[in-house]
Amino acid sequence: MTRDMRQLDYDELRGVIADQPYMLLFATVSGAHLYGFPSRDSDIDLRGVHVLPAEEVVGLTTGPETLDRTWFQNEAEVDLVTHDPAKFARLMLRRNGYVLEQVLSPLVVATTPEHEELVALAPGCLTKWHAHHYRGFASTQWTLFGKSGELKPLLYTFRVLLTGIHLMRAGEVQADLRELQTIVAEAPGYLGELMAAKAEAEHGPLTGPLTGPSRDLLERDVVALQAALDQAETDSKLADRPTADAALHNLLARTRLRSA
Repeated sequence: MTRDMRQLDYDELRGVIADQPYMLLFATVSGAHLYGFPSRDSDIDLRGVHVLPAEEVVGLTTGPETLDRTWFQNEAEVDLVTHDPAKFARLMLRRNGYVLEQVLSPLVVATTPEHEELVALAPGCLTKWHAHHYRGFASTQWTLFGKSGELKPLLYTFRVLLTGIHLMRAGEVQADLRELQTIVAEAPGYLGELMAAKAEAEHGPLTGPLTGPSRDLLERDVVALQAALDQAETDSKLADRPTADAALHNLLARTRLRSA
């Protein structure tokens, strides 16, 4: 690949969105670009909400709640996943950090007033139970790193643990590891080095020219961050359940009626 995928071409991405079969309430960039460590050969993860027309909602034959498409365009691998508003709203009301990161992503390709409402309602979906999401995701990525030795799952491990810690403490969803390493006191000092190494290859190994942390140090730091997340959850002032359900219902009803 000759194209450097660390830089996003928003005009190109808007063209991608324009070709979709349903109107989109929003589309944002997720994945490594959102997390602050894209590589030269990274794919582009687009996430959003599509609106089914009324006849595909109220009849016996309904439209797709989820659309998932992956293809290559101008040397770039593009992965686009969108959900119907009802499914997306249900996900927002669960302990699902993914969808909240998507709706709050600053890397906006397409937006609408309804997207702005979702952004405003997102804080009412945050609960202390989101710690379980980030704890589980970190465990999965740490296991994957143990098997592959790649930088990508290692950085994902640190990213999700730090996102979870910051969320529990500050009530804010921050997915960018570059920011997290400056605002979470327990963030290891070598993360910048790991991100710089990962920028050269999406599936590059920890070994090689990198002269950084040992496996033992990595394990100690991951265990320490897991403990910090546990304590942050215990101390968190976040609510036990979401409070935005009625407002999300109202937004969904208005969106459906406008599509009729």
